Amino acid sequence: MHHERIAILDYGSQYTRLITRRLRELGAFGLVYGPGATAAEIGGPDLKGVILSGGPNSVLEAGAPDADPGIFELGVPVLGICYGQQLMARNFGGELRRSAKREYGKATITCDGGGSMLFKGMAGDQVVWMSHGDHVEQAPEGYAVTARTEGVPVAAMEDGARRRYGIQFHPEVTHTVHGNALLLNFLEHCGMELNWNAGHFIEEKVARIREQVGDGKVVLGLSGGVDSSVAALLLHRAIGKQLTCVFVDHGLMRKDEMKQVQATFAPFDLQVVWVDASDEFLDKLEGVTDPEAKRKIIGATFIDVFDREAKKTGADFLGQGTTYPDVIESSGIGGAVLVKSHHNVGGLPERMKLKLVEPLRELFKDEVRAAGLALGLPEEMNARHPFPGPGLAVRLPGAITRERVRILQNADAVFLEELKASGWYAKTSQAFAVLLPVQTVGIMGDERTYQFICAIRAVTSEDFMTADWARLPHELLDRIAQRIVREVKGINRVVFDITSKPPATIEYE
Repeated sequence: MHHERIAILDYGSQYTRLITRRLRELGAFGLVYGPGATAAEIGGPDLKGVILSGGPNSVLEAGAPDADPGIFELGVPVLGICYGQQLMARNFGGELRRSAKREYGKATITCDGGGSMLFKGMAGDQVVWMSHGDHVEQAPEGYAVTARTEGVPVAAMEDGARRRYGIQFHPEVTHTVHGNALLLNFLEHCGMELNWNAGHFIEEKVARIREQVGDGKVVLGLSGGVDSSVAALLLHRAIGKQLTCVFVDHGLMRKDEMKQVQATFAPFDLQVVWVDASDEFLDKLEGVTDPEAKRKIIGATFIDVFDREAKKTGADFLGQGTTYPDVIESSGIGGAVLVKSHHNVGGLPERMKLKLVEPLRELFKDEVRAAGLALGLPEEMNARHPFPGPGLAVRLPGAITRERVRILQNADAVFLEELKASGWYAKTSQAFAVLLPVQTVGIMGDERTYQFICAIRAVTSEDFMTADWARLPHELLDRIAQRIVREVKGINRVVFDITSKPPATIEYE
């Protein structure tokens, strides 16, 4: 059972995650399901409505993703967007046609706001965002056409009696001027209370954790990052002393990481076990250069360490700070492409007797931070930039050595210190240094050097699904580069990464 929710069936649209974001911003909890989800899987007393997303396929082609017919019989409103509208039209007897040319970008629709539920209060012409190759030529019987363009005779359609609605355009994209108003009309029609927020999340999640865990014990990996810190506080609120946190130093942490985490959690009544497993990790990573191999080694070793610690505590569950972007990028949601493996996504090996408890699995990063503040996590810790589970391993392309780790830790510390002093740390979403496996010639004093290149990266992002590079002032970049070269032995050149996501990922590996 979730907070009352809207189920979003993902047919592969680049905008599906944006639908989820828009709903949550409006106070409604949206949850994404794969295109093959059945009515039984998405149904329940907490389900208030269904949205069928857009997608790159054509419903006119054999084998195109379909929808379980039972979804339309769940007794809740259904909204089809782009592909979702075309799918609805095809399945209920409408006529579809391939467009003479793909329509992509801004378009003007003429809508009927009089008897329309979706366009209530919005009669007249509107600017919307289109992205389609097919369109509905004639709506199915029982559907009223409520919007049209010069080239699309059915830009929107409604069957009010059966509460089925379709639109050819994308209301979730900001270029659709009245997109939020349309979504609000749909949510109100669904009977949503629009009260999704951190406070409600905590209250409901605490109850669900207690129901799941019962009188069992939980062991949680506390890394000091926002996700694991918020997960720890949330689990502690729910089950108290039944939780044991384990901080594992895998030798790939930020400089003085353990000291900072200890200081942060000293005021909280948490049981924390401090484990130095750096040699165990670094020995296994010796000579490994493939990024996926590194992640898999680190993930497997984490499992070994936690299995060992769990047996000492008698734990029944393994708590993890898995978030929604983790799940999406690891292909945990239908239709998503594997971007990279996350060590904390995908379940546990059969040999382990622990069950998973993931209290943040359905949250975006900004929602995790909101929950952290509500739980009393100090602002300095709550505002920390994300730190990857594999640690500095993903910021050390090439072979990992203890010396390269030391160099990177020192360079990263200088970079973050300067960002905080200048006020730019709070203006960026994530910033870090990378030690490239490339050495170049330099001159320091009167001596020739042959040392590593350090790349510094700073990005801005709302949800970490996309990101843009931060426009740091040249004076700040100059100061950072001079300090790193002067203070960190082993680096003689600094470069600034100005690549967005996509096409790059935020991390290097």
